[in-house]
Amino acid sequence: MKTRLKGTAGLLGGAGSIVGFLLLVELTSGVLQGYYTPLFTDIARHLKIHDADVNWFEAAQLLVSALAVPLLAKLGDMFGHRRVLLISTALTALASWGVALAPDFWTFLLAWALQGFYVVWLPLEVALIYSHSQANNNPAALTRRASGILVAGLELGVILGALSGGALGEVLVGKISLTLMVPALCVTLCLWVIWRGVPESPLRSGGRLDLKGFGLISLSLLLITTGLIFMRINGLLTWWAWAAVLLGGLALWGFARFELQQADPIVDIRLLRMPGMWPVQLTAFLFGLSVLGAQVPLSTFARTDPAQLGYGLGVSSGQVSVLIGVYVLSLLVGALLFPWVAKRATPRISLISAASLVGVGYLLFLPFHGVLWQAMLNMFVAGLGSGALVAALPAAAAAIAPLRHTGMATGLTNAIKTLGGSFASCIFGLALASQALRAGAAGSPTAGSLNGYLLVWMVCGISGILAAVGLFFAPKSAFESTIPILEKA
Repeated sequence: MKTRLKGTAGLLGGAGSIVGFLLLVELTSGVLQGYYTPLFTDIARHLKIHDADVNWFEAAQLLVSALAVPLLAKLGDMFGHRRVLLISTALTALASWGVALAPDFWTFLLAWALQGFYVVWLPLEVALIYSHSQANNNPAALTRRASGILVAGLELGVILGALSGGALGEVLVGKISLTLMVPALCVTLCLWVIWRGVPESPLRSGGRLDLKGFGLISLSLLLITTGLIFMRINGLLTWWAWAAVLLGGLALWGFARFELQQADPIVDIRLLRMPGMWPVQLTAFLFGLSVLGAQVPLSTFARTDPAQLGYGLGVSSGQVSVLIGVYVLSLLVGALLFPWVAKRATPRISLISAASLVGVGYLLFLPFHGVLWQAMLNMFVAGLGSGALVAALPAAAAAIAPLRHTGMATGLTNAIKTLGGSFASCIFGLALASQALRAGAAGSPTAGSLNGYLLVWMVCGISGILAAVGLFFAPKSAFESTIPILEKA
């Protein structure tokens, strides 16, 4: 361990001594993100629910994440990023054990939702690294390199999680609770790693917690998500569902107005108005549609039997894990290549290229989805761009934000990305269910329809292209600071 940390320190300067330990944290985060995916169909059958209903697990977790990340990121700036990292890991560990031991659908849904606290880990880690890198003459470049290493660890964890989840799903058939204990054990061990190896950030912003602002944004997100749920249950013509979404939008507008009047807001709207910041946050939202919202549809499409329905890949949980492994391997490659490409081009051009790859990869699904190798190729292309964006977005936000608000800035990228994924999960679940009902499900009461899957891929592809367009509006020299941002402010 000491040899590895010393090598990391040589690469990353003063911040390198903690990256080795944070790498283990992201490895655990990757296990959480990859382990369950090959098991979604088995979980659905265990709980006796429709494939499309699995999207509500993701929607609930992403909603909790969207609410928790800005709150926890703000608390990290106020009281210390390591302290909040420990708290969020403890909460995630408890929820992971709840997922493994849940006796019914509603308990599983609650535990799964609360497991979403892990989403704040990477923003807090980037804030820690950026805070510890200020002695370096180019903290932004150093943070990009460190972020690439952390995301590489995350994606390696996803590969290990997906492969082990798929393998154990086949070995422990009918023992789903025992299978789900593995990630819970990993998160529990992660607590010790943080406690022993991660030092606290040297700077604190102080201030007070904006509970009124948190209440307003919580109300708005709950109203919007509730409206989407009513649409899923009662149909698109349900007027009270649209009313809830409209009220949620009005509450979100009121939240923005309220935050502009606060001296110490939970979400600094002025920060979002910065010329380099809003394209990053827009990209985070659009990117969340695919990287978070499309996971379940891809897994269930791969498990759908083409002999029965005429579409799908008809693969086992173990083969799904191989598909996920190819995707995540490309994520790892994209994360590691981003700092190298950004150094030779610019961070802005690199971000535009990454978003374009995400869009092209998903649009390729429209004509090419009939056999496994086509799905692998499509996911490899999308994964290259996705890996770069996962590493780049928090680092880009940290380079733009004032030093004492790096937690808020990096947290916003994940919160907004998670919000995009939450909306996508609701909408994609609605699309798959409504299209399946319209098509009569072709003899299967649980499978989604082909038109629903095509709609999912089209939305993901177009969102990637729109993100690339939005990044053209960022200043050409954005994300390239060579001195601490606080000195520029």
